[in-house]
Amino acid sequence: MAENRISASFSQSDWLCHCPLGNRQAVMQAIATIREKLPFLIGLTIEERKSLPKLGDKSRAFVTRALEVGTQNPDFLPRSFDLYEMRRDVELFEALYPVLLSLTQLQELVDDTVMAVGSQAYAAGLIVYNYAKASGKGTGLDSVVDEMGRRFARKPRKAQPQKPQV
Repeated sequence: MAENRISASFSQSDWLCHCPLGNRQAVMQAIATIREKLPFLIGLTIEERKSLPKLGDKSRAFVTRALEVGTQNPDFLPRSFDLYEMRRDVELFEALYPVLLSLTQLQELVDDTVMAVGSQAYAAGLIVYNYAKASGKGTGLDSVVDEMGRRFARKPRKAQPQKPQV
């Protein structure tokens, strides 16, 4: 079997947790608390995400400078321009950016862990299947091995129309 990179449990009644809730429930509660503390979060459609101008590292200095210029020279801005709202947007962006970085790092760690532990479980499942297939004949495992083998059944490919040769 391949290297076992992770060996852990994460259940509701995890005995390693010294909190009244289990580890998993405590983590889910922490996520719910984060959502409660950020009630203004919104969702965007794919089209909205594509159409919005993006504020990245290169544009942060530009936006900060624009806010300074607008604050020091509000007379040239149209009356409908809300400098106060721009300031609030900039401040909210700056406050949320470190949260985004932390959550992105956490998500990457969770993704990597799920991928690694899933891979380990699948590799172990393949070993069990192969041993059951090789030595399970006549031991009452035939139907289970057949059922497991359906995972590897290939669907017949549709015949590709052949291009005429020139």
